[in-house]
Amino acid sequence: MNLRRARILTAGTTVVALTALITGCGSTDKQAAKAGVSGSSQPAPGPPASGMPGSVWVANEEGGSLSVIDTATNTVVTTVEGIAEPHNVQVAPDGARVYAVSGHASTVAALDAATYRLAAAAPTGAGPSHVVQTPDGQKTYVTNYNSGTVSVYRGDLRPAATINLGGGPHGMRPSPDGATLVVANLKAATVDLIDTRTDTKIASVPVDGPVIQVAVAPDNRYAYASVSQPASIVKIDLQNRAVAGRTPVPAAPAQVYLTPDGRQLLSADQGSEAAPGNAVSLIDTASMTGTGTITTGSGPHGVVVDPTGKRAWVTNVYDDTVSVVDLPTRTTVATIKVGDSPNGISYAAKSPASVAARISVALPTPSATSAGAEHGGHG
Repeated sequence: MNLRRARILTAGTTVVALTALITGCGSTDKQAAKAGVSGSSQPAPGPPASGMPGSVWVANEEGGSLSVIDTATNTVVTTVEGIAEPHNVQVAPDGARVYAVSGHASTVAALDAATYRLAAAAPTGAGPSHVVQTPDGQKTYVTNYNSGTVSVYRGDLRPAATINLGGGPHGMRPSPDGATLVVANLKAATVDLIDTRTDTKIASVPVDGPVIQVAVAPDNRYAYASVSQPASIVKIDLQNRAVAGRTPVPAAPAQVYLTPDGRQLLSADQGSEAAPGNAVSLIDTASMTGTGTITTGSGPHGVVVDPTGKRAWVTNVYDDTVSVVDLPTRTTVATIKVGDSPNGISYAAKSPASVAARISVALPTPSATSAGAEHGGHG
């Protein structure tokens, strides 16, 4: 199965980055990893659940579904089907909506978090990768890897603009103050900065390698970017618009996420299908030094941390699981079986709604959503 995916290919000293980061379907490595996983949840040694209310949403890219996890019980309570090739999912700041991109339909969808029903949908550019909202929830952004653009929406996904970046924009996150959108431009090997007031690119910072995702410090001063080749995390000074530090990680990293105080960065070190990683690296953001690793499943890709800074959840693309990580003890305390090739992940403070175990949504057809997908533009 050949879906839109990130593959890092090397030829001599040349690194060629293609759509999103490394995973595969039906491979020997993946089937071997799956062999030891069954049922809806496989607790590891330690407390089986946090007991704290909340929900975690997971985008199962090759499974064409979203898994909804109850964090109090570490179980999948609902599976939302019908969003083909969802690479990324994002809970809105107020928790009322959940956004997901469909690579197959070139569409961004908004689901009602209480009913899991489709609330809105809109066309994107080609190869939609990540979706985020500004902290005030007024704007939604989607990176379009194949188009080299970022789509801008207002309200319930009303198309507002297209920002032309070039290259292949992939991951992104807004600064906590909402003033800047920080974009990982994978093909350009840059971190691009967008002014969210004018929706124009204001800077590009070279990071010397294919960059997958970013995280932005609580004080809006620094961003941290995952670079797959060489496998490393780069610290970027957003005021001076320059690289301020770099540290290696054991395997090609995918997503990164900061603890609420900004002092520690978690790097999901996915590696490749031939040589998968199996750990999250912990990095001290002040000194930019590694402080340890936490063992996960095979091919850790997405990572999110709860507002207390005590729990993290990690998607494992090669064994179709989510690792539940206790940060104070630096241990994986549970492993949850989800859908095929889980990639993006997002946390909500609210417990998931109790509805049907499986729900199907119907997105508009690609032909219906493609008109106006590249609507106007900014430089």
